[in-house]
Amino acid sequence: MQHNVAVADFNQYGTRRGNHEVMTRGTFANIRIKNFMAKDAAGNVKEGGLTVHYPSAEQMSIYAAAMRYKAEGVPLVVFAGIEYGNGSSRDWAAKGTSLLGVRAVIAQSYERIHRSNLVGMGIVPFVFVDGTSWQTLGLKGDETVRIAGLTSIKPRQMMTADITSADGTVRAVPIQCRIDTVDEIEYFRNGGILHHVLRNLAAA
Repeated sequence: MQHNVAVADFNQYGTRRGNHEVMTRGTFANIRIKNFMAKDAAGNVKEGGLTVHYPSAEQMSIYAAAMRYKAEGVPLVVFAGIEYGNGSSRDWAAKGTSLLGVRAVIAQSYERIHRSNLVGMGIVPFVFVDGTSWQTLGLKGDETVRIAGLTSIKPRQMMTADITSADGTVRAVPIQCRIDTVDEIEYFRNGGILHHVLRNLAAA
């Protein structure tokens, strides 16, 4: 059923936090957010929740691209910089990320609460090591990522992300798992803290 909402009644996404369809669209939709994949004709990074879908190379909203990837059966990885999640530590920042199909984040560092919330939603936070970043790697956003060993992952385990560029070049990039405790490992293995709690209740 379609409802028409007057512009004056749009307000903020947070006022409709009980509607998962609205809130999922609101994830990564801040008008000031910058995704370095989305550039204008002059090569300047655009502001707003935009990205580029591959292999089509079409620029579109992050939500639209995520839904297309989900239909294609492609899980997503976010590459980020320092203090990822700063200002986004509320629960919906992680819930929306999960509903968009993101399964891992690889960042230089995290805002403390957001890291915990990601794990609670079944998303693995990783950090680059040895001063590496998506910039030093020269990532463009058209790469594919493979992280082996997730089914047997341990707290703070050193792992490898195999990143394949569009030209077929593969780089093995060392990363560290930022699932920090045994309890968090259980949350992740159960697909998030809610699934973990419900399974325990069912077993009891």
